[in-house]
Amino acid sequence: MIFLDTSVLIATAQVSHQHHRPSRDLWDRCTASAAAISTHTIAEVYNTLTAMPTALRLSPRNAVLAVETFLQRLTAVALSADDYLETLRRTANLGYSGGMIYDALHLACARKIDAEQIFTWNVRHFRVVAPDLADRIVTP
Repeated sequence: MIFLDTSVLIATAQVSHQHHRPSRDLWDRCTASAAAISTHTIAEVYNTLTAMPTALRLSPRNAVLAVETFLQRLTAVALSADDYLETLRRTANLGYSGGMIYDALHLACARKIDAEQIFTWNVRHFRVVAPDLADRIVTP
């Protein structure tokens, strides 16, 4: 199974995005049985698509439609409270604070499904918060 980060879905949804083509090519290969996202990605995609600059911004209704489209071909992976605590501990032990926890939570979902590859446009941050997964973290 592969795992997609929010950054890949945003690039997929935005035709003018600099990473649209490789993200879209990856999306075209996705199936619900072979590709996953974190449940947190659902909120991040909605937030990003509805908060973009005016020329790129989607209406809330269209952002929901985009999320629904993504969920037709992706499996959403949720974390338990214990998973959250373990991720907080792991991140704290690495010495990271603040927003890095969100990348760590995505990676906890990827770890939970033992993702073979983790696709993101934020490779550097992902490898920092999950050095054990560094060889699996790639761009589309």
